[in-house]
Amino acid sequence: MSSRVFIDGEAGTTGLQIRERLESRRDIELISIDPAKRKDADERKRLLNSVNAVILCLPDDAAREAVALIENDTVKVIDASTAHRVDPVWTYGFPEMAKDQRAKIAASKRVTNPGCYPTGFIALVRPLVEAGLIPRDWPLSVNAVSGYSGGGKAMIAEFEDENSPAFTRAPYRIYAMAQQHKHVPEMQTYAGLSRAPIFAPSVGRYRQGMIVEIPLPLAALPAQPKLADVHDTLMRAYAGERFVTVASLAETAALKTLDPECLNGTNALKLFVFGHDEQARLVALLDNLGKGASGAAVQNLNLMLGLDEGAGL
Repeated sequence: MSSRVFIDGEAGTTGLQIRERLESRRDIELISIDPAKRKDADERKRLLNSVNAVILCLPDDAAREAVALIENDTVKVIDASTAHRVDPVWTYGFPEMAKDQRAKIAASKRVTNPGCYPTGFIALVRPLVEAGLIPRDWPLSVNAVSGYSGGGKAMIAEFEDENSPAFTRAPYRIYAMAQQHKHVPEMQTYAGLSRAPIFAPSVGRYRQGMIVEIPLPLAALPAQPKLADVHDTLMRAYAGERFVTVASLAETAALKTLDPECLNGTNALKLFVFGHDEQARLVALLDNLGKGASGAAVQNLNLMLGLDEGAGL
């Protein structure tokens, strides 16, 4: 028997891609609200309580309101917003983050989908912190560039809608310069850091795809790890994983550049260790709407419903 799933906010960028990944599956029955009743609170509440699982693709406040409407304690919820990312009651939906994380997600009724930037950052940093190569209080910085789809409707309009007052032809821009980005607590918490990293995000004039980059002065670290130590630690952390892979040192040495769009349309996350024994440049490559959003939500849904983890991915 198929599982009934309601995507609350299916008309948004993430919701549309989740629906696209689910609509052809026979083990999932997608439930949609009548467009004429989209603002009908009673109908929305009825649907939220009538399915096996709900995926929330809403702004933070709306996501909190939706959760409050769910009275049926059998309904499983995946929240793609930032609202519950560091809430200890919710399970963090990054299956590859720890050896027991997959089991926690499968057993949970409340899962918070990771942010796109934190997915790359945590994947690179957490294994190195746990191995003692990076101290928990080390002053890390993270530089990242994303396609404009990651900013939602407002940022999409900024780059695509010539009638928008915010429209720009800029090929690239930085943002969140005040160091108060909502992804930072998530990065710090799940990477196991006692000090918040300096986060320097940017957006390019392309729709989707992401590079997350961490410069690491190996010679200055207390453990003074070599490049191979860093690479070996990441290789061990993700050995046997289906969606998270680590490029070999030979592959990274042969690369002259890295395209942020080359994993678009996939649920893949690929990690690279560039540099030498004095300085490393750690890089995560992913689709901000794939493993950074809709792909991750589908992967978590599969786990929570006891289905093949890779179905639809």
